[in-house]
Amino acid sequence: MINDIQKTADGKMQRSLEVLRENLAKVRTGRAHTGLLDQVEVEYYGSPVPVSQVANVTLLDARTIGVKVYESNMAAAVEKAIRDSNLGLNPAAMGDVIRVPMPMLTEERRKDLIKVVRSEAEEGRVAIRNVRRDANNDFKRLLKDKEISEDDARRGEEQIQKLTDKYIGEVDKMLAAKEEDLMAI
Repeated sequence: MINDIQKTADGKMQRSLEVLRENLAKVRTGRAHTGLLDQVEVEYYGSPVPVSQVANVTLLDARTIGVKVYESNMAAAVEKAIRDSNLGLNPAAMGDVIRVPMPMLTEERRKDLIKVVRSEAEEGRVAIRNVRRDANNDFKRLLKDKEISEDDARRGEEQIQKLTDKYIGEVDKMLAAKEEDLMAI
C-alpha cells in the first residue's frame, strides 16, 4: 500500500515536470524552433486545430520558421492565427510558404520573459507540493483506519518528502537553464 502511494506520487510529480518542460519550451528565446507554433490554433472548417495539422512547420534558418500549408486557401487563416497569437511574431506570406522571422529580444522583453518563466516554475513547484499533500493525506487516512502503523506512516511521509525535494530541485535546474538561455545574447 505504501509503495503504491509512493509510485503514484512519483508518477504525478514526473508528469508535473513534463508539463513544466512543455510550458517552458513555449517561452521563446531569440532562436527559432518549430515547437513555438504548437499552441497556435487555426480555424479549419469551423473547428480550431493546431497549425501543425493544416501545415508543415519547418526551420528555414536559425531565426526563421517556415510554414507550408497543405491547402492554399488556408494560408491567410494560418498567417492571421500566428499574428493574433500573443507570441509577438509577424509572419509574412511568400507564395505558398509563410515565413515567420524571430525578432531580436530587447533587454526589457527578456526580463518580462524571465518573470513568465519564474511563474511557470512556481506553478510546477505548487503542483509537486500538492502531490505531496495528497500522498501524506493518504498515509494519514490509512493510519486512521489502522491499516498501517505510525512508523510506516512516518517512513512513507519521509520518502514522499525526499521525492518532493528531488523534483523541486529538478524544477530549479530547469528554471536556471531557461533563465540562462533567455539572457544569452
